[in-house]
Amino acid sequence: MKSLPHVNVVTSRGILHNACLEIAEGKIARITTSDEPKDPAQLPLVIPSFIDLHIHGMGGYGPEQGTAQALLHLSDVLARQGVRAFCPTLYGAHPQKMAQQLRALVPAIGQEKGAKILGFHLEGPFLSPQKPGVMKPQDIVPARLEDWQEIYQAAQGHVAILTLAPEIPDVEPILKFCLQHHIVVQAGHTNATYEQMQRAFDQGVKRVTHLGNAMSGLHHRAPGVLGAVLENPALSCEVIADGKHVHPALLKILKAVKPISQITAVTDALLPTGQKQGSFVANGEEVTLEDGVWKRTTDHVWAGSALTMWDAFLQLLSAGYSLEEAVSCTGTNAAKLLSAESEIAGGQPADFIVLSPHLQLQHIFRQGQEITPSF
Repeated sequence: MKSLPHVNVVTSRGILHNACLEIAEGKIARITTSDEPKDPAQLPLVIPSFIDLHIHGMGGYGPEQGTAQALLHLSDVLARQGVRAFCPTLYGAHPQKMAQQLRALVPAIGQEKGAKILGFHLEGPFLSPQKPGVMKPQDIVPARLEDWQEIYQAAQGHVAILTLAPEIPDVEPILKFCLQHHIVVQAGHTNATYEQMQRAFDQGVKRVTHLGNAMSGLHHRAPGVLGAVLENPALSCEVIADGKHVHPALLKILKAVKPISQITAVTDALLPTGQKQGSFVANGEEVTLEDGVWKRTTDHVWAGSALTMWDAFLQLLSAGYSLEEAVSCTGTNAAKLLSAESEIAGGQPADFIVLSPHLQLQHIFRQGQEITPSF
């Protein structure tokens, strides 16, 4: 039994001041409060470790490398950044190629010693040719249920999230299949109109992928997908909280118009993020880091972020989110979506981050053991 006394524990429901965490066998045995007078403003802060539902890679490792070992390396890297769980995110590709990748990656699930794999996030291949983003045009294919079933079977059921364009023809059978198999469907790389997004919501598409990016924008006569998200409090969203992909002002607008429970911060980080040397390649193409954003070298199209979840947490705070709200957006909301663990509570894994009273990173704990940060 070890203890962490005199700390302020930050949860999505509030802050427990002057608490003591007791840890046994990798879990939080119990949380008590101390009667000894302490100034809360001078005590360390304990927050839950993060969850990232949209990440292509980090530190030179990612699912596009097509090996279970690459995923396990990624799991270790993320744990040292305070991430407790994640969804490895695959780029859209020809269905047979995606199936081949998944068959090679599945053996990593259950073998990770770092951040837990919650299931795969597949960003495609059923996307809008009008909103490809950095996706290759040849990797965007028509919606066919048979192709989707091949992909799903290759993943052995370990698909947590599917991003698709809900307006493309023949997508309804895929959507119905996903709902039957408890797969979260998100609208992304979509040129849907406001009205089409409304119909998609009624059909079960309750979330959108990387808000504002690769989707129809807000116009005063055509609200688009972005307008649908802002207008509908029951429609939740991923947001790349780097202050680049989404302007800090929009982060503030989101906070003002939507329940905090409907906002999930993600990184959309690319494989070379944090990589120290070597060529910088993502999805088989060279990328260049410019002002904190990865851009495809050939045409400077935005390819993804160089964000960590720690940076996302700080960005939310700078946009006016409270500690509790930032904790919700970087972990709790994602956990609820996929029925995972996040809150700091008795019986839960002892995965948490210790900050100074001035929000400086001090310690990262994984299953009760302190690990060395890698920022």
